[in-house]
Order: sequence, then C-alpha cells, then structure tokens
Amino acid sequence: MATATPMTSKKKIFITGANGLLGQKLVSQLVGKGEFQVIASGKGECRLPGEGFEYVSLEITDAAQVAQTLGDINPDVIIHGAAMTHVDQCEQNQEACYDANVNATAYLIKAAEAANAHFIFVSTDFIFSGEEGPLDENAIPAPVNYYGETKLIGEEMVMKSKAKWAIARTVLVFGIAHDMSRTNIVLWVKSSLEAGKEIQVVDDQFRTPTLAEDLAAGCILIAEKEAEGVFNISGPDFLTPYEMANTTADFFGLNKDLIKRADSSTFTQPAKRPLKTGFVITKAREQLGFEPKTFRTAIGILAKQIILARA
Repeated sequence: MATATPMTSKKKIFITGANGLLGQKLVSQLVGKGEFQVIASGKGECRLPGEGFEYVSLEITDAAQVAQTLGDINPDVIIHGAAMTHVDQCEQNQEACYDANVNATAYLIKAAEAANAHFIFVSTDFIFSGEEGPLDENAIPAPVNYYGETKLIGEEMVMKSKAKWAIARTVLVFGIAHDMSRTNIVLWVKSSLEAGKEIQVVDDQFRTPTLAEDLAAGCILIAEKEAEGVFNISGPDFLTPYEMANTTADFFGLNKDLIKRADSSTFTQPAKRPLKTGFVITKAREQLGFEPKTFRTAIGILAKQIILARA
C-alpha cells in the first residue's frame, strides 16, 4: 500500500477507478502537482506505481461500503472515473453494466452530497447517436447502445444532484498503462505492421481521440478551478480510425500498404457504434485553459513511454 502523511491543509481529492488507465494518470499528475491530498480507490489491491498518495480498496457497487468509506474520508472533491466501459460486454451483460455505471454512480453522488464535495463525473461521446459531429456541450443525447444509455442515466443523476457537479465528456481515450497491460489503436497498428500483418480499419467512424494524460489534465483543471457544468474534454483532431492508423504508420515509418480501408458493416459486433461523434472543445479551452495534444504529438509521447516501459 502506498501512503502519504496526511496534510490537513490540502483539499482531499478522491478518485474512483484509480487502477485503470485514467486513474493512473490522474494520480500521477495530482501527486506531481502537490496541491491535493490524493486518495486513490479501486477494486482489489493497489496496482499503482509510486508513492505520495493513499489507497483504499472499494467496491463501488456496494452502497454501504461506499457510504462508510466516503463518510470516513470526507473528501472535498470526487473524480468518478470508474465504469464498465467495454461496449460489447455492456450490451451482453446489461445487469452488470447497470450496476457499475448507474447504481455505483448513485451511491457516490449520495456520498458527495453528504460530504458537500465537488463531484466530477467522467462521461462519453457514446451518449450520442452519431448522426452528426463534432458536437458541443449543448448537443442532444440519443445513445445507440446500452453502455451509452447507462452513462446518460449517470449524467442525468449528476445534473439532478444537490452536490456541486461537473461532467467531463471524453472520446476514444488511448494511452499506455505503467505495466503495458492495455492495448490501444496506436500500439495495435504499430505491432501489427511491424509483424507484417494486414489490418482492416474503419473509415466511416469519426472521433476526436484523446490522450489519457490530457483527459486527466482536463479533470484536474475542473477540480482546481472548481468549475461546474458540462465540459468536452477530448483531443483536438477529428479523425477516422483509418486516418489514425495511417498517421501511426507514418510516425513509425511502417508500411501503410498493409492498412486496408473498411466500413462499419465489415465487422459484426454485439453493440452498435455511433458513426460520427467527436467534440468541439472551445468551452474547455476558454474556461479551463485546457489545451490537448494533437494526435501525432500524442503518438510521440506514447513512443517514448514504450521505450521507458521496456527498458
């Protein structure tokens, strides 16, 4: 267990899903800033590297455990990043998805209200239909899959809560976990092309891919500025996965002839995907000072992290 000496002069910030990709980046950046007393939580044992934070094991779908843990900690800020996010698994196991994305959020909102904490809820572009994009914060939600439905219910509960709240909507988050335990489009394209493997990549879905470090930075800006309301926190580039794959191949000097253009009908998946989302981030730029990396710059950051992880 990583621990830090409690510093009562600092605001307490409580993070759910700390063992996940976003959680890792949040904890790392917050510890580096030194502005908050950081309490990280996750399911099971701590899998975070480093020190300078406290860790508590928490099952967020257990109402009594959430109330007890948050009541003891009494945080000033809660960043709720934990969720069941595998879209097809959500479609196939809707009960588990509802429990993780709706019930758990309700328990955490109640705890935030009791603590008078600033509640920051991480949401998704999948609350939208995909008929048009990029979208601003005033776009009308209309999810096309169960994952999106549960995240929209979560948003609606947050908006109706008595807590001071903010919603950070994001898109296609990618990055590298400290233990290289996760893949992403950049790693997948790189490894496939290096192996001489032909890949099919869709060219009829549009996103604004988001570096995990940038999403973490955006959430922290919301916390620091005590901002309220809905904010689009995503990357700046409006791209198809096919364009992302080609940019990745260009960066690493790999054979783009192996990248074959496909459309969404090529793949059979349990959950429907919205075709065109992506976000307009003007509000976050102007009100938060949020400035995310371009997709190509983000690839460069990942390339350095790959080298460090394998050293």
